[in-house]
Amino acid sequence: MTVSRTICLGFLTVITAGTLLLMLPLSTTNAGWNHPIVALFTATSAVCVTGLSIVDVGQFYTFWGQLFIVLLVQVGGLGYMTATTVLLLILGRRLGLRDKIAIQQSLDVQGLSGLSGLLRSIIATTLFFEVAGVVLFMPIFLPQFRDRPAIALWQSIFHSINGFNNAGFSLFSDNLIQYAANPALVVVMSGLIVFGGIGYQVIMEMYLWGRDCTQNASRKLLFSLNFKIAISTTLFLLGAGTLAFFMTEFRNQQTIGGLDWSGKFLAAWFQSVTTRTAGFNTIDTTKMTTAGLFITIALMFVGANPGSTGGGIKTTTVRVLASCTKAVLQGKEEVLCYNRQIPNALIFKAIAVLMGSIATVVIATILIALTDPEIGFIGILFEVVSAFATVGLSAVGTANISVPGQLLLIPVMYVGRVGVLLMMSAILGDSKPSFVNYPEENLLVG
Repeated sequence: MTVSRTICLGFLTVITAGTLLLMLPLSTTNAGWNHPIVALFTATSAVCVTGLSIVDVGQFYTFWGQLFIVLLVQVGGLGYMTATTVLLLILGRRLGLRDKIAIQQSLDVQGLSGLSGLLRSIIATTLFFEVAGVVLFMPIFLPQFRDRPAIALWQSIFHSINGFNNAGFSLFSDNLIQYAANPALVVVMSGLIVFGGIGYQVIMEMYLWGRDCTQNASRKLLFSLNFKIAISTTLFLLGAGTLAFFMTEFRNQQTIGGLDWSGKFLAAWFQSVTTRTAGFNTIDTTKMTTAGLFITIALMFVGANPGSTGGGIKTTTVRVLASCTKAVLQGKEEVLCYNRQIPNALIFKAIAVLMGSIATVVIATILIALTDPEIGFIGILFEVVSAFATVGLSAVGTANISVPGQLLLIPVMYVGRVGVLLMMSAILGDSKPSFVNYPEENLLVG
């Protein structure tokens, strides 16, 4: 039982428990036992913080069912190892070496020291943003549920937790389309999505830097390479995505074409934000242009930052590969980024993540194309990438996919959440060191 297998089996355990809870009669509004496939799909989507659903969550599930979904989203957003370790710390158990290694791999951090403090910081950060989201959502939802303040409070809690964990489940039948031109909701939800997908380490560096500035510290925090890459790449993708969606959907009356200029900008901005593995939508993604769908696929595949609640191949992976391409074009033998040399091991890891992710998407797309030949290629590719990158957007309506196709999406969501490399490590086992050096030989490339 290796560490990677412990993490993968832990997620499977949570998914199984969630499936059983969502199958109970108290979880559904029809007061009967839920269909196993519906319960399994919803539980997997919640634990993998995806947001894809084959039923209307707000109408199909009771308060208890919605509560189970929120709890599964919270555990999935924190990560299985983080959630269980925090529970063990609350119970007073000390972390062993195996626990620390498992946390290190699940959070993708360097070193084993200070993990207990890091976990406390993660919990505190999560609670801060989710509580702030509830407080800011209340004035937005309260006018709509003026006679039922408890409903407004539950709506705020549900959407705040799903927003920060980049899950994308909504209790509204149209998701957030009715709030497309509402600046308050767009700003609050965008903030939760961005901070949830930017990574806990980046948030902590921002906090420490702000603390040093306010206290006029003599030596201010020097930002890490991870911080610089995460922030710059995120800002670039958000800006480029907003401009791309604004241009491709400007005349599309079924998406943003019917809105005024401010509404168009808000809708384009939110679409750029939500593709960072969130899954909420303020426009009907099934009515987007082909160009808009393809841009969405590209942004979903990149995803969020490492160590966050988001999925995808991660911004740092794309930045490392882009720096490699730049080094080759400039005829350099070392890969540099912000005057720092990227280790070869990190380059190999980025290539492995890219190749494994492409293979997963290609295989899943081919299989679903066989089970659902009536769905167009762009729709199938969109659905697969959305599942793999744990986004939750749909271009065809997930409920319109056949049962075999839905069953294929379940492992895709699972692999996208635990990670391609971690999954392969769990299957193949830990690699053994080799003391054999083989001769080099050149070959033609490109």
